[in-house]
Amino acid sequence: MDKEQEGWGSQLRKGVVELAVLGLLAREPRYGSQLVDDLAAQPELAITAGTVYPLVARLARAGLISSTWQESPVGPPRKYYALTPAGQDALAGMAATFTKLAAAIRTIVEVEK
Repeated sequence: MDKEQEGWGSQLRKGVVELAVLGLLAREPRYGSQLVDDLAAQPELAITAGTVYPLVARLARAGLISSTWQESPVGPPRKYYALTPAGQDALAGMAATFTKLAAAIRTIVEVEK
């Protein structure tokens, strides 16, 4: 992959990471490093903590997620993030838009075999 393709892939990934984070939090509350690890399980979505924490701060300011501190079995307390009702609505809308967009792109770029 050349540099231009890598840059395009990076931009595309940035656009879907918010959707992925909301999707993970819809499953269950998670703390920041869990989000990093869960995203890393999908190599195309792997991001750093330096990207996750500003994102969750922005989602919290927008009222899409809430946070609570919980004791950890090891180490200091952890800040867990969870979807709010507004976050659930946003996730549903974003997922629907993403699905439609992906289907439209697929019809354009698929090559018949």
